[in-house]
Amino acid sequence: MAEEEGSATEVVALRHKFQDLISALKRSSESTLDASYSFCQDFCQVLLHHGCQWRPDEDPHPLLEMYTLAITCCAEASPFLSPECEHVKDVLEKLSWSCLNLLLSFSEQIPGALWEEFQSSVKMAHGILQAHGNSQFHTLLTLAEENGVWSNATLCNILSADITNVQKVHEFLSREGPELLHMRLKHLIKHKHMEKAARLAKTCTEFPEFGGKKNFKQIYLVCLCEIKPQEELMQEIKEVDCKEALDMICNLESEEEEKGALSLCTAFFKRQLLSGDAYCAWPFWTNADC
Repeated sequence: MAEEEGSATEVVALRHKFQDLISALKRSSESTLDASYSFCQDFCQVLLHHGCQWRPDEDPHPLLEMYTLAITCCAEASPFLSPECEHVKDVLEKLSWSCLNLLLSFSEQIPGALWEEFQSSVKMAHGILQAHGNSQFHTLLTLAEENGVWSNATLCNILSADITNVQKVHEFLSREGPELLHMRLKHLIKHKHMEKAARLAKTCTEFPEFGGKKNFKQIYLVCLCEIKPQEELMQEIKEVDCKEALDMICNLESEEEEKGALSLCTAFFKRQLLSGDAYCAWPFWTNADC
């Protein structure tokens, strides 16, 4: 009870701080560009101060409340912000990305009232921001239009390998887009749901509209290295040529995914040795082209 009261008090205080920022922006005697920069700095400081008080792995709800208020604040401030200020775009992108990551980390259903408040805030903010030339909340809106973060029926079917309606799957993938799906995969892998990640990555890989975006095939193969026995893995990667394999390994290294890079490197090296192609196997050992 005391924790709930403390959280409610923090929310009220945060709402007042955001309102103060908006009031200061409206009253500012600086140029619109300078006032926008000042707003962004102060906005980030407020988020940093309040955000560090809670641990998302223990209770993510206060952070979602914080982001919901922050999204509303950005929408209310938008008419007074300069479209030439790059800091505005950066702040909106980081806010959207941080909020998406938090939402995807929820292991349980978000309480109805909190989810509805978040949905309302995002829908309102996206409309206002878009009217002022900012589309950074588009992916956030896609998620907000669902009944829950992981509750979409088609997504659940994909993750459980129960795909019966290909058209619905394609509609879902197209609506979510590669950015959000890539983030979903990262979270599944982070929490060791490798089989689910492999199913989703394979589905994305086979979707023509994505055309190789976000390295879904690379993610799929990394997942296979974790869950498939060697014989099945060799069968899966036999159609991947050396250049494509090296590109994947280099991509993983550039993303500092050393474990995934090593797994793929080992798998392709074994494949080439088993096939007797020592010449093509050498780059996997040296990784010289990365």
